[in-house]
Amino acid sequence: MHVVLLEPEIPPNTGSVARLCAATLTPLHLIEPLGFKIDDKHLKRAGLDYWQFVDLQVHKSWNDFLRTAKPARLLYFTKKVERSYTTARYDDQDYLVFGPETRGLPAEMLAANAERLFRIPMMGSGVRSLNLSNAVSIVLYEGLRQLGKT
Repeated sequence: MHVVLLEPEIPPNTGSVARLCAATLTPLHLIEPLGFKIDDKHLKRAGLDYWQFVDLQVHKSWNDFLRTAKPARLLYFTKKVERSYTTARYDDQDYLVFGPETRGLPAEMLAANAERLFRIPMMGSGVRSLNLSNAVSIVLYEGLRQLGKT
């Protein structure tokens, strides 16, 4: 599987996702524009000394990502649907797409991919969303569990 962060904004979140990807041997794709410089000290700190183990690819745009990565199947994660991430049947070649922390995935992307949208259920009525790195961890480990890799 692959993790895709579309226009991530918060360096420590991206650093934590990078650390997760290093630990699970999962390629990480960052889609520009990024809300930070790739050498940001907070990004480096959150990833600790694991950056050398991250299969990191930075793409100039969504279209650049599609052209160079040639993803077999994209699964999108948003709070704006009812279908749980646990109902997805994950495949080794899936690309798990997460949007920017403050905005989420763009409406046009959601509209164009309704059959491949999933969410992580939240029971707390006052909670707007989960932390990006937590959400990626939850989804990635479910995929790995289904594939017998945990």
